[in-house]
Amino acid sequence: MISIVRSAAALAAALYLAAASGAAFAQEPIRIGFSMALTGGLAGAGKPALIAMQIWRDDVNEAGGLLGRPVEFVYYDDQTNPAEVPGIYSKLIDVDGVDLVVSSYGTNLIAPAMPIIMRKQMVFMSLFGLDVNTQFGYDRYFQIMPAGAPDPKVNWSRGFIDIAVENGVRTIALVGADAEFSRNAVAGARANAEAAGLEIVYDESYKGTTTDFTPIIRAIQATSPDAVFVGSYPPDTVGMVRAASELGLDTELFGGGMVGAQYATIQQSLGSMLNGIVNYDFWVPEPTLDFPGVEEFLAKYQERAEGQGVDPLGHYLPPYAYAYLQVLGAAVEAVGGIDQEKIAAHIRDNTFETVVGTVAFGEKGEWATPRVLQVQFQNVADNDLDQFRTAGKRVVIKPDEWRSGDLIFPYTEAR
Repeated sequence: MISIVRSAAALAAALYLAAASGAAFAQEPIRIGFSMALTGGLAGAGKPALIAMQIWRDDVNEAGGLLGRPVEFVYYDDQTNPAEVPGIYSKLIDVDGVDLVVSSYGTNLIAPAMPIIMRKQMVFMSLFGLDVNTQFGYDRYFQIMPAGAPDPKVNWSRGFIDIAVENGVRTIALVGADAEFSRNAVAGARANAEAAGLEIVYDESYKGTTTDFTPIIRAIQATSPDAVFVGSYPPDTVGMVRAASELGLDTELFGGGMVGAQYATIQQSLGSMLNGIVNYDFWVPEPTLDFPGVEEFLAKYQERAEGQGVDPLGHYLPPYAYAYLQVLGAAVEAVGGIDQEKIAAHIRDNTFETVVGTVAFGEKGEWATPRVLQVQFQNVADNDLDQFRTAGKRVVIKPDEWRSGDLIFPYTEAR
């Protein structure tokens, strides 16, 4: 009898809480639509991004929603296939009737959505697209990646080239995949190298279907470059690093624009082969980057990620996936509605406190002040994921104001 009474009391309490929750959210939900790379080559980042976005949604709803309305997501897997993206965003806007849209992850999946978004005159917060808006000039586009105005693709590699010049590098090899991101990254490195007076001794692209990178590293090595800048996506990055290690690539500076070297699973897999590589990143657990709220967010992310087969640390993309929704949510609250023009104007004219620091937008919707980090892998051991949870393994070298340690130079010594 006692157990029955207790069960009835628990049920009554649950019904009361459900009713209270319903009363708190008497209005229709605010629906945010997007595609995300949940399968295919970028799923290793897309799945963690989705977890981060769900944490933001839950945090907002627990705090009372946006404008007193609950937030709901409507999303589809774009399969890391740019051809899928236009149809998804057309459906989100025309069929699903979402109130707001944000982007998928990555340049190749953001650009195809732009004509649809522009035609519908919607605000578009984007997640890690490199220099997407130069070709569109859309005034309601905002980029959370800190490549920065006025030329994101140049800012992307400026730190790498600065390190090269400061250490007496004279020649450089440029290599990247024949894909939009890689072409942009290499184009920026080329411009920076030329401006710095470096001699470009190798400048080639490779097909996105390439699996054997040994011939590419051999061809690069034949030109005896002092530095090698690589623009690659995750599978290519693994192939490049393994080939460089196996062949003993003899160069002074190696890395630059390799996507995937930021993922915990790839870091654990490559281990000591990463030592000496200087590569871009956006957040690492160094003392100079301890922004308010980031550790609390990562604690939530790591708890949810456990057992999900995704990046267990979440250092690279997840904080920014949370932050681009922080910006959008703050703008909606500030203007008191879903007026796309007002939201865009508020984002353009204000700064935002996020888990990745203070964010303000400049030309083409890029960060007003760039903050592309160049970090060096140092003293990395094999088969040890936990080493990447703490400072000292991915040391910030550039920009100077975020520096957390000293460069080990040249690459061959650090390796």
